[in-house]
Amino acid sequence: MKTRRFLSGLSALTLALAALAPGCEPDPADEPPPPPRRAAKPAPPVKKVEVARNIFLEIQGDRRRVVVSSSVCLNKGQLEQLVTRKDTKEHEAVLAADIDARDLHKALLLARARPGAPVQFGPPYVAASGQVIKITLEYEKKGKVVSVRGQDWVRDASTRKALASDWVFAGSRLVQNPLDRNKPIFLANDGDLVCVSNFESALLDLPIMSSKANSELTFEAFTERIPPIGTPVTILFEPVPEKKQ
Repeated sequence: MKTRRFLSGLSALTLALAALAPGCEPDPADEPPPPPRRAAKPAPPVKKVEVARNIFLEIQGDRRRVVVSSSVCLNKGQLEQLVTRKDTKEHEAVLAADIDARDLHKALLLARARPGAPVQFGPPYVAASGQVIKITLEYEKKGKVVSVRGQDWVRDASTRKALASDWVFAGSRLVQNPLDRNKPIFLANDGDLVCVSNFESALLDLPIMSSKANSELTFEAFTERIPPIGTPVTILFEPVPEKKQ
């Protein structure tokens, strides 16, 4: 009886192996169909709200960013800012934007960015702090939109490499107006919108030591990567989500 069972099992195994032999592959028509794929959810619509003149807030789902129009004002030489306010410090910044720094500050708050504090020279030195803000620059070249990191237009003068640090939302600060106590002065309106040298007035600054002394400037324009002076450039400011502690 056991012998018959053994032979029966052996025959079944032989048939199964024969079915897998070359030329005896299972018929695909006998295989069950793959489960249907779920349709990808469409991206949420982009809402664009004007915060102030030349400053817009874009909202797409949980993503928020601030959009500012500017133009190239310098593409060669030492830098103290990446972005300055129009008619202020164009001689030491790559981009100039015709905006009020207070409005950009407000727009960043609406984008849910967390302000920190400007640099303190001390002693001791305390670097600028605040939420990291991703800066993207967009411009048109030969009919196509080119998108680059803000860091790509700033070069370390000693290493000849692009800026490695991120910017943080330092927030600048208000000081008393000696001419009108009811109208305090927002220091970033002097031109220090996005700095590469440390300034107590910076709206956005680097969280690393970077001298503002003319003889010790660390960064310069990355000339080969910057389009001609006058080129319109859209600046995108996007808060980088912070890790939960």
